Amino acid sequence: MFFKQRLNPDASISYFFGCGGHGKAIAVDVPAGDEQWFLDEALKLNVGITHVIDTHIHADHISGGLNLARLASAAYALHESNRGKTGYAFQPLRHGEPILAGNTRMEVVHTPGHTEDSICLLVSDYRRSQEPWFVVTGDTLFVGSVGRPDLAGREREMAARLWQSLHDRLLTLPDDLEIFPGHQAGSACGAELSGKPSSTIGFEKRWNPLLSLGKEEFIAAVIGNIPPRPADMERIVAANLGHTEFA
Repeated sequence: MFFKQRLNPDASISYFFGCGGHGKAIAVDVPAGDEQWFLDEALKLNVGITHVIDTHIHADHISGGLNLARLASAAYALHESNRGKTGYAFQPLRHGEPILAGNTRMEVVHTPGHTEDSICLLVSDYRRSQEPWFVVTGDTLFVGSVGRPDLAGREREMAARLWQSLHDRLLTLPDDLEIFPGHQAGSACGAELSGKPSSTIGFEKRWNPLLSLGKEEFIAAVIGNIPPRPADMERIVAANLGHTEFA
């Protein structure tokens, strides 16, 4: 398996990984303007991009995912809850669905809370083991923090769903599993994020202060520390849904 983590100036993080032996690659959370970087990396590695995935409809930056998919003749994928909401066709992803790229296998984990459509990607390298090696957590779980729950305007309801997603679908994973989030410190998508761009499930369970809280304490903590909304959020979301151009 090859694996590349790209740290972006806006504190978002994107990913490019896959199976060099079979020449297949997956791009995750690509920001607009970075499409050529992914195409150049694919050329260097002699791989074809089979899937481009956004872990959710982003509210803080314009996605380059759909454009990269078109340029690479790849599938563009989002969680299935976006059906009927977008102005373009996409591959709908279901909870538990596997995605194969040679010896690289991903499993879709639906983790609503930051947004309704938020997903994480549980990744295995079958050349090493069928057990998962790492999880791309999008804006659900950060190093030292969690995603903000207020973007849909139902912060208490979404904070409760986020707590459930974390405890039912991420914190039950092995402690030694690596996590790779969608943002680091400086992002408006969560409060008090670490500047470190990776961690493990076990380390976060021990040291992330929000993960040891009961549901009601968690809800109070996350809705009591919500950062200002991203600038131009409504326009960014509309553009990422394919309804308008962002200018």
